Amino acid sequence: MRACIQRVHQASVTVDGQIVGRIGRGLLVLLGVGQNDADEDARQLADRVCGLRIFEDDEGKMNRSLEDIRGALLVVSQFTLLGDCRKGRRPSFTQAAPPDVAERLYEKFVAAAGVRGLEVATGRFRAHMDVALVNDGPVTLLLDSKKDF
Repeated sequence: MRACIQRVHQASVTVDGQIVGRIGRGLLVLLGVGQNDADEDARQLADRVCGLRIFEDDEGKMNRSLEDIRGALLVVSQFTLLGDCRKGRRPSFTQAAPPDVAERLYEKFVAAAGVRGLEVATGRFRAHMDVALVNDGPVTLLLDSKKDF
């Protein structure tokens, strides 16, 4: 399972002209599910995301987590994070999980983050989404539950 995490002042997802998810200060998480991912990957990655100390403390150091600041989380499914661009000019998505598996694990990730009492908003799985954000910093990090990078 892969996540592209962006620290944001605000973010939203629109589908067919309607906002389906919106947050203020917090994290936008673009989440990709791989073929070999399982429930434990979703839980562990949610723990990592919510506990990452990437928000500034009173001294301007990244010492606070999403939980510490009581920030919000916007989770957007994005299978293209599993794209392999090493050969040719067209990405291969063979490492991405099939949609039914990916949706189930995406929902597990959302639920694992939600049990922490944080505000969690989502996009719409398998929909064409317009994602808007105001990046804070900018701070953008990549995580992988298999620790591939």
